[in-house]
Amino acid sequence: MSKNIDKHRFKNDDLILKLSKSIDPLKWDEGRYEAFIDELCGDREYQKEAIRVTLRYLLGEEFANLRELAEANYNADNIYQKRYGSWTGMERHLQLPEQLSCSLDLATGTGKSYVLYGIATILLAEGRVDRVLVLCPSITIENGLIEKFKQLSGNTDLGDLLPKDSRFIYPRIIAARESITEGSICIENYHVILEHVKSSIGDSLIGKGSRVAVLNDEVHHVANEVAQSTSKIKRWKEFLMNSEYGFKFIVGVSGTCYLNDDYFADVIYRYSLQQAIFQNYVKTIDYIAEMPKTNDPDEKWQLIYNRHEEVKRKLKAKKILPLSIIVTSTIAKCKEVAEELKAFLGNERSIGTELVNESVLTIYNNAPDLVRLVSVDSPTSKVEWIVSVSMLNEGWDVKRVFLIVPHEERAFNSKLLIAQVLGRGLRIPTGWQGAQPEVIVFNHDAWALRIKDLVQEMLEVEKRLSSRIVEASTYHFDLHTIEYTLDTTSIKKPMKGEYTLFEKGYVDLATDAPSEDFTIEFERASTGDRYKWQTKIVHKTFSVREVAMEMYGRLEEAQDPDDPEEKMRNVYTQKFPLKRLEKIVSASLKRIGASEITESMKQKFLQSLGPLRRKESENVRYKMEIEAYVTFSTVDRQSEGVSASELRGAKTYYYMDQTRNLLAEDQKEFFDEVTDQGSGYKVSLISNRFDFKTPLNSVIADHDNERKFINHLFKSENVKCYEAWIKSTATRFYEIDYAWKKGEHPKRGKFNPDIFIKTADLILVVEIKDDDEIREPSEENRKKNEFAIEHFKRVNRKLEEDGEKFRYKFLFVTERSFNLFFQYLRAGRIKDFRSELDVRLAE
Repeated sequence: MSKNIDKHRFKNDDLILKLSKSIDPLKWDEGRYEAFIDELCGDREYQKEAIRVTLRYLLGEEFANLRELAEANYNADNIYQKRYGSWTGMERHLQLPEQLSCSLDLATGTGKSYVLYGIATILLAEGRVDRVLVLCPSITIENGLIEKFKQLSGNTDLGDLLPKDSRFIYPRIIAARESITEGSICIENYHVILEHVKSSIGDSLIGKGSRVAVLNDEVHHVANEVAQSTSKIKRWKEFLMNSEYGFKFIVGVSGTCYLNDDYFADVIYRYSLQQAIFQNYVKTIDYIAEMPKTNDPDEKWQLIYNRHEEVKRKLKAKKILPLSIIVTSTIAKCKEVAEELKAFLGNERSIGTELVNESVLTIYNNAPDLVRLVSVDSPTSKVEWIVSVSMLNEGWDVKRVFLIVPHEERAFNSKLLIAQVLGRGLRIPTGWQGAQPEVIVFNHDAWALRIKDLVQEMLEVEKRLSSRIVEASTYHFDLHTIEYTLDTTSIKKPMKGEYTLFEKGYVDLATDAPSEDFTIEFERASTGDRYKWQTKIVHKTFSVREVAMEMYGRLEEAQDPDDPEEKMRNVYTQKFPLKRLEKIVSASLKRIGASEITESMKQKFLQSLGPLRRKESENVRYKMEIEAYVTFSTVDRQSEGVSASELRGAKTYYYMDQTRNLLAEDQKEFFDEVTDQGSGYKVSLISNRFDFKTPLNSVIADHDNERKFINHLFKSENVKCYEAWIKSTATRFYEIDYAWKKGEHPKRGKFNPDIFIKTADLILVVEIKDDDEIREPSEENRKKNEFAIEHFKRVNRKLEEDGEKFRYKFLFVTERSFNLFFQYLRAGRIKDFRSELDVRLAE
């Protein structure tokens, strides 16, 4: 198999070097820095994870260098064996194998500077290094990083979240003109490492490399030193390997981790451009697939100009002047095209020479217009056009680029060039409101296929189907929520003497029934045909007295007949004789309208005695301040998509007879492929469109439990029991604030419940989990449950005050509860329903 075939077989995500999350806390305790990382990164979880993964690698002491990490991955996963052919083949791709070196692939526009600052500051705080050197390829990036780092280092609220025993809390931010003293982060462009450039690096760092971390921004420059054949850049890599310094910790970040079209072999964390686009952190990308031929260059300029002006009109209300970039492959072509554009604007659009020169910049090495480039994003700038060679400077943080024109295919003919050029146009303007903006690639359709292939390889785009709102649907309904502020306190209390039991006079039971209807669907392996088999199961039941007697026995066991404190020798059996326990059991059954006790109920009664074994309690108290009550419609739900590989994996796509007509034209071919019988994709046709009582054109089930729950929703006997329903998206639809503790550190988060079901007088809010959660609920889910219940109590009080008749009910459900959930829904008793997990989480 040729190398050329090999390199296109693998997704970049397949080639990320894997690290264990199991780290000896005596060597590295990342929990100490959770509060700092949370505050630094806000809601950008990918930044937090990039910091955590890097520090596990550098400080966890599992690997002595990159070679050991890479070899462990090679031996553990044959994906690397297929990609590189042999361990020697993989080893040749490692840039700095002898050091604890790595790369982080973070899409342009996603805040690499925060990750760099977090890694640098924690290494200094932990005392693992004394100094940090940050190298970058340009003065533009250097100035931006210095400004950002000084702002972060001067933030006392952020510094105060570092552990009190930190060696350095507020690092000095300097350039290489100053001595790099202990506790400093020195930021410089790579020119300072050249022998003829005076700097403090040699004097400050020679012989001290084991106590220095070197962080490299835009690290693809180091890896591409051969391809660029630039002796200065080659020295960057030589500097990192120089034994006189002896650097141990080396981390690089880039949004373009490519050596031409080959992906780096040392990436330990990736947040891809595709992820950033889907999660609305950067602009989305459009490009031309087909267009009429334009033989006259003037016609092409008209098309480009008209597209630019249309964008300009749309952005006028936002007070944004759009910027269009024309990309060329050489300096000579850059100058030529710039003159063409200026002539077109002057002659064809009658724009005066002075205004043309003010609105057009020509950018290449040492170009006169470079001095104006740094201020092009200022509100007073009148620049609308930039003509540039393909390698626009990284760190050029301009947010008003909305049109990119590759003037010739050579300017856009590798994944590296595409990623670099697109990177200049992906940032979203500050304060942007409304739908996700797009950057338009105005390419020539003669080489559209080549660009499409490269862009899709670079983004790793797969064919996708969308699940989106049908605005005209009759199944829309309003949702009500609250916006909060939140404060946290923690109280620990040692437990002494007698434990309090049954204060409420009952045990909180989950809904159960002596019998359940079961419908099981079978698939015939030889034909793929499916059929349903219906049956009923009967649960074992116990009398009130049987359960009370077992509880009494447990109380006897908890007492010590030799306890020096006499009253403690029979404190529980005196307080809870058999008859009182029978009353508690009966009261518990009455609350849920049950007359018989099933096995799961019995276990719940016995578990209620669990506090007898607890020695200490800890309560985390949260104070919620209501900022605003908010009403919104299901019309506001954003779209979500599903890819081909996801439909062959965990996800399922539900559709009806009208779905195809409600898809975008470019998705219909893939829809036909997916829904073709025997395609192998996980799809489900709802044959009766009147059972599809959701305002979506289709529904995506994210995992198997969700699929099974949605199957119940589509059953004809259940459809008639509700008015409408909607599946939430993972983020930014109906967000509920919550807080919990991870280790010793309080954390805040937001979660979006999975399903909303509207009945006549109740909106059921359903969060779906695995049955394993019943056995050992996570603290995070306990707090999700606690905060959600309190949230909907407040919502319901507000609805009552406003004279509304309907209410909200929040539930956690697992597969074990699905049958009973829908059985109670059909019986009109869903208000009384509580799942096993609901009860477990409330303990």
